[in-house]
Amino acid sequence: MKVVVWSRLSLDEQKLVLSRSSSSDDVALTKLVNEIMNDVRIRGDIALLEYAEKFDKVKLDSLLVSEEEYNAAKNLPEEDKKAILTAIKNIREYHTISAPKPFEFETEGRKLGKIYRPIEKVGLYIPGGTAPLVSTMMMLAIPADIAGCPTKVLVTPPSKNGSVNPAILFAARACGIDAVYKVGGAQAIAALAFGTETIPKTYKIFGPGNKYVTEAKIQASQHYGGAAMDMPAGPSEVLVIADENANPIFVASDLLAQAEHDIAAQVILVTTSEKLILDVQKEVERQTAYLSRKEIIVQALSKSAIILAHDIDEAFAISNQYAPEHLILQIDDADKLLNKVMNAGSIFVGAWTPESVGDYASGTNHVLPTYGYTQMYSGLDVIAFMKAISYQNLSEHGIRNLGPTVERLADLEGLDAHKNAVSVRLKHLSK
Repeated sequence: MKVVVWSRLSLDEQKLVLSRSSSSDDVALTKLVNEIMNDVRIRGDIALLEYAEKFDKVKLDSLLVSEEEYNAAKNLPEEDKKAILTAIKNIREYHTISAPKPFEFETEGRKLGKIYRPIEKVGLYIPGGTAPLVSTMMMLAIPADIAGCPTKVLVTPPSKNGSVNPAILFAARACGIDAVYKVGGAQAIAALAFGTETIPKTYKIFGPGNKYVTEAKIQASQHYGGAAMDMPAGPSEVLVIADENANPIFVASDLLAQAEHDIAAQVILVTTSEKLILDVQKEVERQTAYLSRKEIIVQALSKSAIILAHDIDEAFAISNQYAPEHLILQIDDADKLLNKVMNAGSIFVGAWTPESVGDYASGTNHVLPTYGYTQMYSGLDVIAFMKAISYQNLSEHGIRNLGPTVERLADLEGLDAHKNAVSVRLKHLSK
């Protein structure tokens, strides 16, 4: 990890240190994804089965996970099942409390309020890759269930023997998923966006994926008759703010926990202590040596940085400029300094709160905007699976009070039919 002193950098150099890996347009990728999307839209299940054979190297008899496969998933070790159910309990508790609540108020003859309705059909995507993302499945399915979405379907790539990881199936049943389908990649997003003979069309698609999945979600959201997407996302990232009292072992472990995600992951340490920098560097090297994904970690660390800040205020300014997906505060009185955070997906406060707890079981959601999008997007929550609908109800007193204002504004805009809809009512009341 390169080490820099923030105050010695020019503005351009500061931007470079905080830059992510390039997200430049890939014309070939866009074209390929577009072809796959159109193919699935036209040929449906046949196209999906062919892509499974081509990309996943498996010949499937059925896209739908069978009841026998769910039953087999019940044979998970008891400790695994206990861990999954504990995480589900905590995630459900947090999201139930944070779910939006309807409201109504009345003033000057106007009764106004807001009600929430679930999105009727939602599609959840869980990547395949090097690890079964059971945690992500729970993070998507539980808020969808709390929102009351009537149709919740999950798609995930099959393994080479045509199966889906049993932990994902066990958790899917426990979270109220209606059906799981063995399909991955851009073709899975196309199936959710347009529907096939087997997979129902959904109205909004959630979940992380590789660049093909991300591009497919973008294209689906731009296609008339397609589906909305949850949020823009890139490689995972963490920024740690640490002072001279931070434990270098903890700091290094937090950096490495994020670095093991992907070679494109990025980790940044911002500290006010030169001694901590040296101690963390030693700890990063020591801990990396015994970790199983060290090859991935080393590549991720090569794109990462340690920044020496003048003081804690400057450290928070750097963090807010970077706008991290995950922000860890290993500083004195961390809980009293939350007001300094302007941009972050999720905050991990204090020495005893590693980012790992949020990834799995503290209860907050780990599906978060990356690539600086925390400047304008929030992490996933129940509201993402719902629609907010406002309403108003005017009494005779209310239309008398407000009517002249609306008439005047309609005149300003030259919309006489708008004005007339109010005027006819006022005239009726004046009789």
